Amino acid sequence: MGQKPQINGSMGALEWALLILLSILWGGSFFFAEVALEGMQPFTIVFFRVSLAAATLIGIVYATGQTMPGDLRLWLAFFVMGLANNIVPFSLITWGQTQITGGLASILNATTPLFAVFLAHFFTRDERLTLNRLAGVAIGLFGVVVMIGTDVLAGIGLNVLAQIAVLGAALAYGISGVYGRRFASLSPIVPAAGMLTASSVMMLPVMLVVDQPWAAPLPGLTVWSAVIGMAVVSTAAAYLIYFRILASAGATNILLVTLLVPVSAILLGVFILGERLELQHLIGMALITAGLAAIDGRPLRLVRRRRRGGSPAPTEP
Repeated sequence: MGQKPQINGSMGALEWALLILLSILWGGSFFFAEVALEGMQPFTIVFFRVSLAAATLIGIVYATGQTMPGDLRLWLAFFVMGLANNIVPFSLITWGQTQITGGLASILNATTPLFAVFLAHFFTRDERLTLNRLAGVAIGLFGVVVMIGTDVLAGIGLNVLAQIAVLGAALAYGISGVYGRRFASLSPIVPAAGMLTASSVMMLPVMLVVDQPWAAPLPGLTVWSAVIGMAVVSTAAAYLIYFRILASAGATNILLVTLLVPVSAILLGVFILGERLELQHLIGMALITAGLAAIDGRPLRLVRRRRRGGSPAPTEP
């Protein structure tokens, strides 16, 4: 499957900028899903999301002079990645949103880095569990709860299966982040297109058997617009960035995006929908920023050097 991936596990300025952009793209997916669910069944949404995104990326692959690989083992890996990173989490989250609020779903989904930290520790050699990472994820998760509002937690204990489904999606994302490291030697667009193509193949029979879309009313233009937005913006474009960050920064860092997604969703509501920015939002964002700083480690090292009176060492890449 190509040369051994070289992952340094660090986040430079470019990686942090891409992570923020990715959070914006994925933050929009919760909005698109709520609109799409008004006129389309969950598995049908997932199928069109991954298939339209796959078609978009395959078109870009060949338009840029690249080709899709013919290695059977690589395609098998695409199917495993598609199952862990698309089919399972997309289906569980989309179904979960029919039973619980988007806010609670966001909080449960934000547990992804916790799963990733432990999985990466046991299944990789270069992403070990550290106190900084564990504390940073915990602080960030608390920030998500504060920002969305602790009243959302009142729903915990109700619709337990839906909550377990979203937690299962978070675990699947953690697994896929570790598994996806094997594609680090490929151009980001190739594994993204391959994974989504494999996801489309697996999702087609599920949609036909469970949803039977031919028996449902034809969705309107608004619903189709939401599905296309979810496919092109929140999936095709997002996975190009996902595999770019994963190749250089590793599984733990890429999955920090789930802490930033609620921030992006709230800010999108403020700037696009005219929603009000509350004090709890600012406090939550501050906690998330502190958590990310603890995980990154460089601000803490800089403070320690200044307390010792030494001159700052060059910033790590």
